[in-house]
Amino acid sequence: MKPIALQLYTLREAAQADFAGVLQQVAEIGYVAVEFAGLHGVAPVTVKQWCDDLGLQVCSAHMALPTADNAAQLIDECGALGCTKLVSGYGPDQFKTLELCRATAARFQQAAELLQPAGIKFGMHNHYWEFEAIDGQMPEDVVLAAAPSIFAELDVYWAEVGCGDAPGSVKRLAARCDLLHIKDGPVEPRSPMTAVGQGKVDLPAVIAAADPSVTEWLIVELDACATDMLQAVRDSYSYLVGQGLARGNR
Repeated sequence: MKPIALQLYTLREAAQADFAGVLQQVAEIGYVAVEFAGLHGVAPVTVKQWCDDLGLQVCSAHMALPTADNAAQLIDECGALGCTKLVSGYGPDQFKTLELCRATAARFQQAAELLQPAGIKFGMHNHYWEFEAIDGQMPEDVVLAAAPSIFAELDVYWAEVGCGDAPGSVKRLAARCDLLHIKDGPVEPRSPMTAVGQGKVDLPAVIAAADPSVTEWLIVELDACATDMLQAVRDSYSYLVGQGLARGNR
């Protein structure tokens, strides 16, 4: 079983008010690690100390796309966090044509090459538009083929929304999926999500399709939820760990 982490974007509103308190709650639930999506004005070295004190690992972080102008700053921040995987992505306009997909891939490849000397890997996070075919090709596949140095943080919910086959997508791209974003819901792009295990995504099949020699973390993320978000975070952990789909600390 792979270890379970939480993308802290899920609890962004609570973290804005009490970042340290949210980290403590996440650790108490049993999550092994966290993935950052902003630090709410707190210094990276302080956040890393909080995580160390709580026994939380840092699996990855969502940050700005690395460029020649900002790479040094991003590398410093990753170093302070103890983070070796930086993830970014684009909106739908950058994937509307195969030509745009290849241009996006070139920028992602450059990002990966800027980070490589510091021992940091660059990953691409998807939404549903990367899984809507263009001339018979998936934008996700086109980008990964044209950017050999990047990995996929495959968001299985958005893959299901885009193409209706999250397990098949994970299996097809398994060699590139270092991280999986695990989320669930009604598979409607404008509808709130649910706790993991309470929606329509076949998560046992999704997780079984991953290559255990490649995928390192299962990362719970909920963009929005119709129920209390913290309870959904608890329920998601209970489902994945209770069903033997992920390994936690409780």
